Amino acid sequence: MPPSVDAPPDLSGLLELSRIENLDLKPVILRVQTDLFVRAPGRDRTQVEIFESLACGLIPTVDEETARVVAGKLAPCPDTPPTVLEALALRGGGARDAVVELAPTLSHRLIEAALADGSDVAARIAARTGLNREVVDELSREGRPEIDRALAANLGITLRGATLARLVGRGRGDPDLAKLLLVRPDVSAADLVPLYLNADPIRRDVIGRTVEATAALRPCPAPLRGLGEDLTRLSGAQDVPAFMAALADGLGLPRDFLTVVSDPGARYDLLTLGLRAAGLHEEEAVYIFLTLNQGVARSAERVAGLVRLFRTVSRPASRDLVAAILDRPFTERGRSEAHQPLHGPEAKLRQGAERSAAQRAPLPIRARSASGGETG
Repeated sequence: MPPSVDAPPDLSGLLELSRIENLDLKPVILRVQTDLFVRAPGRDRTQVEIFESLACGLIPTVDEETARVVAGKLAPCPDTPPTVLEALALRGGGARDAVVELAPTLSHRLIEAALADGSDVAARIAARTGLNREVVDELSREGRPEIDRALAANLGITLRGATLARLVGRGRGDPDLAKLLLVRPDVSAADLVPLYLNADPIRRDVIGRTVEATAALRPCPAPLRGLGEDLTRLSGAQDVPAFMAALADGLGLPRDFLTVVSDPGARYDLLTLGLRAAGLHEEEAVYIFLTLNQGVARSAERVAGLVRLFRTVSRPASRDLVAAILDRPFTERGRSEAHQPLHGPEAKLRQGAERSAAQRAPLPIRARSASGGETG
């Protein structure tokens, strides 16, 4: 009569071998018990607890090969106790790698165990499909490029909220990360605005239309008077430092704001958006394209592309795009501060008017107007 399936295994052979001096049976026992556990048609609570106690006691003591083989069998088994997987992950090496690759889910404790020895497996964890939101969020906090790119390339997870904001923010300075984020189907165009310069023409058009829809709802301050004339004059003289200083000051941006973009082509696109945001006329922008940089001017295709960008993005949308790309708002001077002479008849008239205004109390309606007027 064949033995019952539920009958306890016959370990008499192992008991005989255990009497042999200097023979370590722990690897054999762990392998045998692992096979029995995995192949069992059903596992009640008692059986699971017995195996958990045995495996957790043996895993730290067996050789690397045994731990790796056992991990490959136990990691995909849904009934394997979490403590057993954590013990295998703590072993490091092949056992840890098998757990990271094959475990149905990766809990916070299991990830901690896998990372305990300081090995660089976080990127492989980030590439796993089905990671829960908490794990994805924790991985995104690491701030390591290889983890960020693995998360961005992982279409088996959903990126949203603070996690997505972190990755998009880092994508500003990481073109590879930006490109991975731009092709994700679960990320909206509104979330990708800071990566506009990294997008292909089709994606740029989608992002641009999204920005246009919201930018049109807000008032846009008038351009600084005379800024266009100053910029064209400096461009004609090919005085790039003074040109950049004038443009940056007019927009209220740092004078090195173009350096946040590493790609020269995208850098000139940012310059074009800056000119549009500053309120230059198209003929002024074209003159700058033809005079500021001879390398750009010699390429009719490049100039035509810059002109097309200048035409297709409105001034309010350009302001929003630049602010998103640089991750900072505009603080340019208001119209009342633009190009006011310090000397001469106009200055004396203005100073006299300012003194008179200071000597009389403002009317209530004038006070409200002054506090709620244009700030640029």
